[in-house]
Amino acid sequence: MNEPIRDRLVSLRRSLHRHPEPAWREFYTTARIVEEIRAIGVDELAVGPDAYDPADRMAVPEDYRFASWDERARERGADPDLLDRMAGGNTGAVAVIDRGEGPAIGLRVDIDALFIEESDETGHDPADEGFRSEIDGAMHACGHDVHMTWGLAVLEAIKESDFSGRLVVFFQPAEETSGGGCPMAKSDFAADLDYLLAAHVGLDHPTGEVIAGIEKPLAMAHIDATIHGTSAHAGKAPNEGDNAMHAMGTAIVNAYGIPRHADGMTRVNIGYAEAGSASNVIAEEAHMETEARGETTELMEYMTDELERTVKSAATMHGCRADVEVVSKSPRADSDPELQALVSEVANGVRGIDRVVPAADFGASEDATFLMERVQRDGGLATYLIVGTDHPTSHHTPTFDVDEDSLEHGVDVLVETIRELEHQHPVPHVDGPASVDERADAEGGG
Repeated sequence: MNEPIRDRLVSLRRSLHRHPEPAWREFYTTARIVEEIRAIGVDELAVGPDAYDPADRMAVPEDYRFASWDERARERGADPDLLDRMAGGNTGAVAVIDRGEGPAIGLRVDIDALFIEESDETGHDPADEGFRSEIDGAMHACGHDVHMTWGLAVLEAIKESDFSGRLVVFFQPAEETSGGGCPMAKSDFAADLDYLLAAHVGLDHPTGEVIAGIEKPLAMAHIDATIHGTSAHAGKAPNEGDNAMHAMGTAIVNAYGIPRHADGMTRVNIGYAEAGSASNVIAEEAHMETEARGETTELMEYMTDELERTVKSAATMHGCRADVEVVSKSPRADSDPELQALVSEVANGVRGIDRVVPAADFGASEDATFLMERVQRDGGLATYLIVGTDHPTSHHTPTFDVDEDSLEHGVDVLVETIRELEHQHPVPHVDGPASVDERADAEGGG
Protein backbone atom coordinates (compact mmCIF):
# COMPACT_ATOMS: atom_id res chain seq x y z
CA MET A 1 0.00 0.00 0.00
CA ASN A 2 2.88 2.37 -0.70
CA GLU A 3 1.06 3.67 -3.77
CA PRO A 4 -0.88 6.86 -2.91
CA ILE A 5 -4.64 6.44 -2.57
CA ARG A 6 -5.19 9.22 -5.11
CA ASP A 7 -3.56 6.96 -7.73
CA ARG A 8 -5.71 3.96 -6.88
CA LEU A 9 -9.15 5.39 -6.22
CA VAL A 10 -10.80 2.91 -8.58
CA SER A 11 -8.97 -0.17 -7.28
CA LEU A 12 -9.62 0.80 -3.64
CA ARG A 13 -13.31 1.37 -4.28
CA ARG A 14 -13.58 -1.96 -6.08
CA SER A 15 -11.77 -3.77 -3.27
CA LEU A 16 -14.24 -2.35 -0.75
CA HIS A 17 -17.14 -3.20 -3.06
CA ARG A 18 -16.19 -6.88 -3.06
CA HIS A 19 -16.57 -7.17 0.71
CA PRO A 20 -19.92 -5.62 1.75
CA GLU A 21 -21.05 -6.02 5.34
CA PRO A 22 -24.33 -4.93 6.95
CA ALA A 23 -24.88 -2.63 9.92
CA TRP A 24 -22.75 -3.33 13.03
CA ARG A 25 -21.11 -6.26 11.23
CA GLU A 26 -18.58 -4.23 9.23
CA PHE A 27 -15.65 -6.19 10.71
CA TYR A 28 -13.53 -6.72 7.59
CA THR A 29 -14.50 -3.28 6.28
CA THR A 30 -13.35 -1.52 9.44
CA ALA A 31 -10.11 -3.51 9.51
CA ARG A 32 -9.46 -2.58 5.87
CA ILE A 33 -10.11 1.09 6.62
CA VAL A 34 -7.79 0.99 9.62
CA GLU A 35 -5.08 -0.63 7.52
CA GLU A 36 -5.25 2.29 5.09
CA ILE A 37 -5.35 4.88 7.88
CA ARG A 38 -2.28 3.40 9.53
CA ALA A 39 -0.44 3.59 6.20
CA ILE A 40 -1.41 7.26 5.90
CA GLY A 41 -0.32 8.04 9.44
CA VAL A 42 -2.62 10.15 11.59
CA ASP A 43 -2.35 11.82 14.97
CA GLU A 44 -5.18 9.84 16.54
CA LEU A 45 -7.06 6.70 15.54
CA ALA A 46 -9.99 5.26 17.49
CA VAL A 47 -11.69 2.00 16.59
CA GLY A 48 -15.09 0.73 17.72
CA PRO A 49 -15.65 1.25 21.46
CA ASP A 50 -12.78 3.76 21.56
CA ALA A 51 -14.60 5.90 18.99
CA TYR A 52 -17.97 6.05 20.80
CA ASP A 53 -19.88 4.66 23.75
CA PRO A 54 -21.33 1.28 22.68
CA ALA A 55 -24.35 1.98 24.92
CA ASP A 56 -25.37 4.80 22.56
CA ARG A 57 -25.72 2.46 19.56
CA MET A 58 -29.14 1.83 18.07
CA ALA A 59 -30.56 -1.04 15.99
CA VAL A 60 -27.91 -3.46 17.25
CA PRO A 61 -28.56 -7.05 16.08
CA GLU A 62 -28.88 -9.96 18.48
CA ASP A 63 -25.54 -11.40 19.59
CA TYR A 64 -25.79 -14.58 17.57
CA ARG A 65 -25.83 -12.59 14.33
CA PHE A 66 -22.22 -11.44 14.71
CA ALA A 67 -20.38 -14.76 14.68
CA SER A 68 -20.49 -15.60 10.96
CA TRP A 69 -19.39 -12.10 9.95
CA ASP A 70 -16.53 -12.11 12.44
CA GLU A 71 -15.44 -15.53 11.19
CA ARG A 72 -15.59 -14.41 7.57
CA ALA A 73 -13.43 -11.36 8.36
CA ARG A 74 -10.83 -13.57 10.06
CA GLU A 75 -10.77 -15.93 7.09
CA ARG A 76 -10.12 -12.96 4.81
CA GLY A 77 -7.10 -11.91 6.83
CA ALA A 78 -8.41 -9.06 8.97
CA ASP A 79 -6.21 -8.10 11.93
CA PRO A 80 -7.36 -10.42 14.78
CA ASP A 81 -6.51 -7.81 17.43
CA LEU A 82 -8.80 -5.34 15.71
CA LEU A 83 -11.54 -7.93 15.43
CA ASP A 84 -11.25 -8.69 19.13
CA ARG A 85 -11.62 -4.97 19.84
CA MET A 86 -14.79 -4.90 17.72
CA ALA A 87 -16.41 -7.84 19.55
CA GLY A 88 -20.16 -7.51 19.88
CA GLY A 89 -20.50 -5.40 16.76
CA ASN A 90 -18.53 -2.33 17.80
CA THR A 91 -17.41 -1.42 14.30
CA GLY A 92 -16.34 1.83 12.65
CA ALA A 93 -13.44 4.20 13.25
CA VAL A 94 -12.50 7.85 13.72
CA ALA A 95 -9.23 9.31 12.40
CA VAL A 96 -7.81 12.68 13.43
CA ILE A 97 -5.16 14.95 11.92
CA ASP A 98 -4.27 17.69 14.40
CA ARG A 99 -2.19 20.58 13.10
CA GLY A 100 -2.68 23.13 15.84
CA GLU A 101 -4.23 26.55 15.18
CA GLY A 102 -7.08 26.62 12.69
CA PRO A 103 -10.64 25.39 12.26
CA ALA A 104 -11.89 22.05 13.56
CA ILE A 105 -13.52 20.30 10.60
CA GLY A 106 -15.43 17.01 10.62
CA LEU A 107 -16.05 14.75 7.62
CA ARG A 108 -18.55 11.95 7.94
CA VAL A 109 -18.67 8.94 5.58
CA ASP A 110 -20.69 5.76 6.08
CA ILE A 111 -19.40 2.21 5.67
CA ASP A 112 -22.22 -0.37 5.82
CA ALA A 113 -23.89 -2.34 3.05
CA LEU A 114 -27.34 -3.77 2.37
CA PHE A 115 -28.94 -7.20 2.36
CA ILE A 116 -29.27 -7.36 -1.43
CA GLU A 117 -27.99 -10.07 -3.76
CA GLU A 118 -25.86 -8.34 -6.39
CA SER A 119 -26.67 -9.02 -10.02
CA ASP A 120 -24.38 -11.32 -11.97
CA GLU A 121 -25.92 -10.42 -15.32
CA THR A 122 -23.86 -9.39 -18.32
CA GLY A 123 -23.85 -5.61 -18.58
CA HIS A 124 -23.47 -5.07 -14.84
CA ASP A 125 -19.93 -3.68 -14.61
CA PRO A 126 -19.00 -5.19 -11.23
CA ALA A 127 -19.87 -8.63 -12.63
CA ASP A 128 -18.22 -8.01 -16.01
CA GLU A 129 -15.02 -6.57 -14.53
CA GLY A 130 -14.60 -8.96 -11.61
CA PHE A 131 -15.43 -6.90 -8.54
CA ARG A 132 -18.96 -8.12 -7.81
CA SER A 133 -19.78 -8.77 -4.15
CA GLU A 134 -18.12 -11.92 -2.83
CA ILE A 135 -20.68 -12.23 -0.04
CA ASP A 136 -23.98 -13.87 -0.94
CA GLY A 137 -26.96 -11.72 -0.08
CA ALA A 138 -24.99 -8.55 0.68
CA MET A 139 -24.07 -5.66 -1.58
CA HIS A 140 -22.85 -2.08 -1.61
CA ALA A 141 -26.00 -0.89 -3.35
CA CYS A 142 -25.96 2.68 -2.05
CA GLY A 143 -22.43 3.87 -2.80
CA HIS A 144 -20.89 3.56 0.66
CA ASP A 145 -17.84 1.95 -0.98
CA VAL A 146 -17.40 5.27 -2.77
CA HIS A 147 -17.88 7.24 0.44
CA MET A 148 -15.18 5.25 2.26
CA THR A 149 -12.81 5.82 -0.65
CA TRP A 150 -13.49 9.56 -0.46
CA GLY A 151 -12.86 9.59 3.28
CA LEU A 152 -9.52 7.81 2.99
CA ALA A 153 -8.36 9.88 0.01
CA VAL A 154 -9.29 13.14 1.74
CA LEU A 155 -7.46 12.06 4.88
CA GLU A 156 -4.35 11.30 2.85
CA ALA A 157 -4.51 14.56 0.90
CA ILE A 158 -4.84 16.68 4.02
CA LYS A 159 -2.07 14.74 5.75
CA GLU A 160 0.29 15.51 2.86
CA SER A 161 -0.68 19.19 2.70
CA ASP A 162 0.28 22.19 4.84
CA PHE A 163 -3.20 22.21 6.38
CA SER A 164 -3.47 24.06 9.68
CA GLY A 165 -6.26 23.01 12.01
CA ARG A 166 -7.96 19.79 13.07
CA LEU A 167 -9.60 17.29 10.71
CA VAL A 168 -11.79 14.54 12.16
CA VAL A 169 -13.00 11.85 9.76
CA PHE A 170 -15.88 9.69 11.00
CA PHE A 171 -16.06 6.29 9.30
CA GLN A 172 -19.57 5.64 10.55
CA PRO A 173 -21.18 2.19 10.74
CA ALA A 174 -24.87 1.31 10.53
CA GLU A 175 -26.26 4.17 8.48
CA GLU A 176 -28.78 1.96 6.70
CA THR A 177 -30.45 1.18 10.02
CA SER A 178 -29.93 4.68 11.45
CA GLY A 179 -27.93 3.06 14.23
CA GLY A 180 -24.46 4.61 14.03
CA GLY A 181 -24.96 8.36 13.74
CA CYS A 182 -26.14 8.84 17.32
CA PRO A 183 -23.13 7.30 19.12
CA MET A 184 -20.65 9.16 16.95
CA ALA A 185 -22.49 12.43 17.48
CA LYS A 186 -22.41 11.90 21.25
CA SER A 187 -18.69 11.10 21.25
CA ASP A 188 -15.94 13.48 22.30
CA PHE A 189 -14.69 13.48 18.70
CA ALA A 190 -17.78 15.47 17.67
CA ALA A 191 -17.22 18.13 20.33
CA ASP A 192 -16.24 21.67 19.36
CA LEU A 193 -16.27 21.15 15.61
CA ASP A 194 -16.52 24.41 13.69
CA TYR A 195 -17.72 22.68 10.52
CA LEU A 196 -19.12 19.33 9.46
CA LEU A 197 -19.22 17.95 5.94
CA ALA A 198 -21.24 14.86 5.06
CA ALA A 199 -21.37 13.55 1.52
CA HIS A 200 -23.29 11.11 -0.65
CA VAL A 201 -22.81 9.90 -4.19
CA GLY A 202 -25.54 9.91 -6.83
CA LEU A 203 -29.09 10.06 -5.49
CA ASP A 204 -30.33 10.59 -9.07
CA HIS A 205 -27.94 13.47 -9.75
CA PRO A 206 -25.72 12.87 -12.82
CA THR A 207 -21.97 12.85 -13.13
CA GLY A 208 -20.62 16.40 -13.11
CA GLU A 209 -23.33 17.81 -10.85
CA VAL A 210 -22.90 18.82 -7.21
CA ILE A 211 -25.62 19.68 -4.71
CA ALA A 212 -23.93 21.96 -2.17
CA GLY A 213 -26.35 21.12 0.65
CA ILE A 214 -29.57 19.23 1.22
CA GLU A 215 -32.65 20.65 2.87
CA LYS A 216 -35.73 19.03 4.39
CA PRO A 217 -34.44 15.54 5.14
CA LEU A 218 -37.23 13.58 6.78
CA ALA A 219 -36.82 12.74 10.44
CA MET A 220 -37.32 8.99 10.75
CA ALA A 221 -37.93 6.22 13.28
CA HIS A 222 -37.60 2.44 12.82
CA ILE A 223 -40.21 0.74 15.00
CA ASP A 224 -40.60 -2.98 15.72
CA ALA A 225 -43.85 -4.36 17.12
CA THR A 226 -44.64 -7.83 18.43
CA ILE A 227 -48.22 -8.84 19.19
CA HIS A 228 -48.78 -11.66 21.67
CA GLY A 229 -52.01 -13.67 21.54
CA THR A 230 -53.24 -17.10 22.57
CA SER A 231 -53.08 -20.18 20.36
CA ALA A 232 -56.03 -22.55 19.93
CA HIS A 233 -57.31 -25.20 17.52
CA ALA A 234 -58.73 -23.30 14.55
CA GLY A 235 -61.40 -25.90 13.90
CA LYS A 236 -62.29 -27.29 17.28
CA ALA A 237 -62.13 -24.21 19.52
CA PRO A 238 -61.33 -20.99 17.66
CA ASN A 239 -63.15 -19.03 20.35
CA GLU A 240 -60.48 -20.01 22.86
CA GLY A 241 -57.74 -18.24 20.91
CA ASP A 242 -56.69 -14.60 20.77
CA ASN A 243 -55.62 -14.12 17.18
CA ALA A 244 -52.35 -12.17 16.93
CA MET A 245 -52.49 -12.29 13.13
CA HIS A 246 -55.95 -10.75 13.09
CA ALA A 247 -54.75 -8.06 15.49
CA MET A 248 -51.79 -7.39 13.24
CA GLY A 249 -54.07 -7.02 10.23
CA THR A 250 -56.17 -4.50 12.09
CA ALA A 251 -53.03 -2.63 13.15
CA ILE A 252 -51.74 -2.46 9.57
CA VAL A 253 -54.99 -1.15 8.15
CA ASN A 254 -55.37 1.43 10.91
CA ALA A 255 -51.72 2.52 10.70
CA TYR A 256 -52.25 3.70 7.15
CA GLY A 257 -55.28 5.57 8.43
CA ILE A 258 -53.32 7.72 10.90
CA PRO A 259 -54.34 11.31 10.13
CA ARG A 260 -51.83 13.42 8.23
CA HIS A 261 -50.60 16.47 10.15
CA ALA A 262 -51.42 20.09 9.27
CA ASP A 263 -47.89 21.23 10.07
CA GLY A 264 -46.13 19.25 7.34
CA MET A 265 -45.42 16.03 5.51
CA THR A 266 -45.65 12.70 7.35
CA ARG A 267 -45.06 9.09 6.32
CA VAL A 268 -45.77 5.64 7.75
CA ASN A 269 -44.96 2.22 6.34
CA ILE A 270 -45.28 -1.40 7.43
CA GLY A 271 -42.33 -2.88 5.61
CA TYR A 272 -42.24 -6.42 6.99
CA ALA A 273 -44.80 -8.62 8.73
CA GLU A 274 -44.98 -12.27 9.76
CA ALA A 275 -47.36 -14.30 11.89
CA GLY A 276 -48.66 -17.74 12.64
CA SER A 277 -47.35 -21.29 12.53
CA ALA A 278 -49.91 -23.49 10.71
CA SER A 279 -53.24 -23.30 8.91
CA ASN A 280 -55.12 -25.00 11.75
CA VAL A 281 -53.66 -22.95 14.61
CA ILE A 282 -54.91 -19.56 15.83
CA ALA A 283 -51.79 -17.39 15.54
CA GLU A 284 -50.14 -16.86 18.90
CA GLU A 285 -47.63 -14.24 17.81
CA ALA A 286 -47.18 -11.65 15.06
CA HIS A 287 -44.24 -9.39 14.30
CA MET A 288 -43.98 -6.19 12.25
CA GLU A 289 -41.09 -3.95 11.24
CA THR A 290 -42.28 -0.45 10.52
CA GLU A 291 -41.15 3.12 10.08
CA ALA A 292 -42.51 6.59 10.67
CA ARG A 293 -41.19 9.79 9.09
CA GLY A 294 -41.92 13.46 9.36
CA GLU A 295 -40.87 16.74 7.76
CA THR A 296 -39.65 17.83 11.19
CA THR A 297 -38.45 15.90 14.20
CA GLU A 298 -41.65 16.82 15.99
CA LEU A 299 -43.78 15.43 13.16
CA MET A 300 -41.80 12.18 13.22
CA GLU A 301 -42.45 11.92 16.96
CA TYR A 302 -46.17 12.51 16.30
CA MET A 303 -46.27 9.66 13.78
CA THR A 304 -44.27 7.39 16.08
CA ASP A 305 -46.63 8.00 19.00
CA GLU A 306 -49.70 7.48 16.83
CA LEU A 307 -48.31 4.28 15.35
CA GLU A 308 -47.55 2.88 18.80
CA ARG A 309 -51.05 3.80 20.01
CA THR A 310 -52.61 2.21 16.92
CA VAL A 311 -50.75 -1.09 17.31
CA LYS A 312 -51.48 -1.39 21.02
CA SER A 313 -55.16 -0.53 20.52
CA ALA A 314 -55.50 -3.13 17.76
CA ALA A 315 -53.93 -5.74 20.01
CA THR A 316 -56.29 -4.91 22.86
CA MET A 317 -59.28 -5.09 20.51
CA HIS A 318 -58.45 -8.71 19.76
CA GLY A 319 -57.61 -9.75 23.31
CA CYS A 320 -53.88 -9.57 22.70
CA ARG A 321 -51.08 -7.36 23.93
CA ALA A 322 -48.34 -5.59 21.99
CA ASP A 323 -44.71 -4.74 22.69
CA VAL A 324 -43.57 -1.75 20.65
CA GLU A 325 -39.91 -0.73 20.44
CA VAL A 326 -38.34 2.26 18.71
CA VAL A 327 -35.23 0.54 17.33
CA SER A 328 -33.58 3.67 15.97
CA LYS A 329 -34.38 7.19 14.89
CA SER A 330 -32.78 10.20 13.27
CA PRO A 331 -33.70 13.89 13.52
CA ARG A 332 -34.11 16.51 10.85
CA ALA A 333 -31.16 18.83 10.31
CA ASP A 334 -30.79 21.19 7.36
CA SER A 335 -27.59 22.34 5.72
CA ASP A 336 -26.41 25.82 6.69
CA PRO A 337 -26.65 28.50 3.96
CA GLU A 338 -23.17 29.84 4.75
CA LEU A 339 -21.56 26.48 4.16
CA GLN A 340 -23.71 25.75 1.11
CA ALA A 341 -22.46 28.99 -0.43
CA LEU A 342 -18.83 28.07 0.20
CA VAL A 343 -19.24 24.54 -1.21
CA SER A 344 -20.94 26.02 -4.28
CA GLU A 345 -18.03 28.39 -4.85
CA VAL A 346 -15.48 25.60 -4.48
CA ALA A 347 -17.36 23.08 -6.64
CA ASN A 348 -17.67 25.58 -9.47
CA GLY A 349 -13.89 25.53 -9.73
CA VAL A 350 -13.41 21.75 -9.66
CA ARG A 351 -12.44 20.05 -12.91
CA GLY A 352 -15.22 17.81 -14.22
CA ILE A 353 -18.01 19.64 -12.38
CA ASP A 354 -20.25 21.39 -14.88
CA ARG A 355 -23.33 22.15 -12.77
CA VAL A 356 -23.62 23.23 -9.15
CA VAL A 357 -26.98 23.43 -7.39
CA PRO A 358 -26.80 25.45 -4.15
CA ALA A 359 -29.54 23.50 -2.38
CA ALA A 360 -32.10 20.76 -2.97
CA ASP A 361 -34.79 19.02 -0.96
CA PHE A 362 -33.66 15.59 0.18
CA GLY A 363 -37.00 13.87 0.73
CA ALA A 364 -35.43 10.82 2.40
CA SER A 365 -33.75 10.26 5.77
CA GLU A 366 -30.13 10.10 6.96
CA ASP A 367 -28.59 9.64 10.39
CA ALA A 368 -25.73 12.02 9.53
CA THR A 369 -28.28 14.51 10.87
CA PHE A 370 -27.23 13.52 14.40
CA LEU A 371 -23.74 14.87 13.73
CA MET A 372 -25.10 17.88 11.87
CA GLU A 373 -27.42 18.69 14.76
CA ARG A 374 -24.59 18.31 17.31
CA VAL A 375 -22.31 20.68 15.42
CA GLN A 376 -25.06 23.22 14.80
CA ARG A 377 -26.18 23.10 18.43
CA ASP A 378 -22.60 23.82 19.51
CA GLY A 379 -22.46 26.88 17.24
CA GLY A 380 -20.81 25.35 14.17
CA LEU A 381 -21.98 24.95 10.57
CA ALA A 382 -22.87 21.76 8.73
CA THR A 383 -23.80 20.70 5.23
CA TYR A 384 -24.72 17.43 3.55
CA LEU A 385 -23.58 17.59 -0.04
CA ILE A 386 -24.21 15.30 -2.99
CA VAL A 387 -21.68 14.48 -5.69
CA GLY A 388 -23.52 13.30 -8.77
CA THR A 389 -22.84 10.05 -10.60
CA ASP A 390 -24.46 8.31 -13.52
CA HIS A 391 -25.90 5.14 -12.03
CA PRO A 392 -27.68 2.69 -14.36
CA THR A 393 -30.39 1.82 -11.83
CA SER A 394 -31.61 3.31 -8.59
CA HIS A 395 -29.95 2.98 -5.21
CA HIS A 396 -30.84 -0.18 -3.25
CA THR A 397 -31.19 -2.33 -6.38
CA PRO A 398 -29.17 -5.41 -7.47
CA THR A 399 -27.72 -3.55 -10.47
CA PHE A 400 -26.72 -0.30 -8.74
CA ASP A 401 -23.31 0.98 -9.77
CA VAL A 402 -21.49 4.31 -10.12
CA ASP A 403 -19.56 6.24 -12.74
CA GLU A 404 -16.05 6.03 -11.31
CA ASP A 405 -15.25 9.56 -12.52
CA SER A 406 -17.23 10.66 -9.47
CA LEU A 407 -14.50 9.24 -7.22
CA GLU A 408 -12.11 12.01 -8.20
CA HIS A 409 -14.87 14.62 -8.26
CA GLY A 410 -15.82 13.86 -4.66
CA VAL A 411 -12.25 13.93 -3.40
CA ASP A 412 -11.54 17.25 -5.12
CA VAL A 413 -14.71 18.93 -3.85
CA LEU A 414 -14.12 17.77 -0.28
CA VAL A 415 -10.41 18.54 -0.12
CA GLU A 416 -10.80 21.98 -1.68
CA THR A 417 -13.72 22.76 0.62
CA ILE A 418 -11.63 21.84 3.67
CA ARG A 419 -8.75 24.01 2.47
CA GLU A 420 -11.09 26.92 1.76
CA LEU A 421 -12.63 26.58 5.22
CA GLU A 422 -9.12 26.75 6.62
CA HIS A 423 -8.39 29.97 4.74
CA GLN A 424 -11.75 31.65 5.31
CA HIS A 425 -12.34 30.64 8.92
CA PRO A 426 -14.62 31.95 10.28
CA VAL A 427 -16.95 31.78 7.29
CA PRO A 428 -18.74 35.11 6.72
CA HIS A 429 -22.32 35.05 7.96
CA VAL A 430 -25.08 34.71 5.39
CA ASP A 431 -28.58 35.72 6.44
CA GLY A 432 -30.69 32.67 7.11
CA PRO A 433 -32.38 30.78 9.95
CA ALA A 434 -29.76 29.90 12.54
CA SER A 435 -31.24 26.62 13.65
CA VAL A 436 -33.42 23.76 12.56
CA ASP A 437 -36.15 24.87 14.94
CA GLU A 438 -36.11 28.39 13.47
CA ARG A 439 -36.27 26.92 9.98
CA ALA A 440 -39.23 24.77 10.95
CA ASP A 441 -40.98 27.81 12.43
CA ALA A 442 -40.28 29.81 9.29
CA GLU A 443 -41.76 27.01 7.17
CA GLY A 444 -44.78 26.53 9.41
CA GLY A 445 -43.51 23.20 10.73
CA GLY A 446 -43.25 21.85 14.26
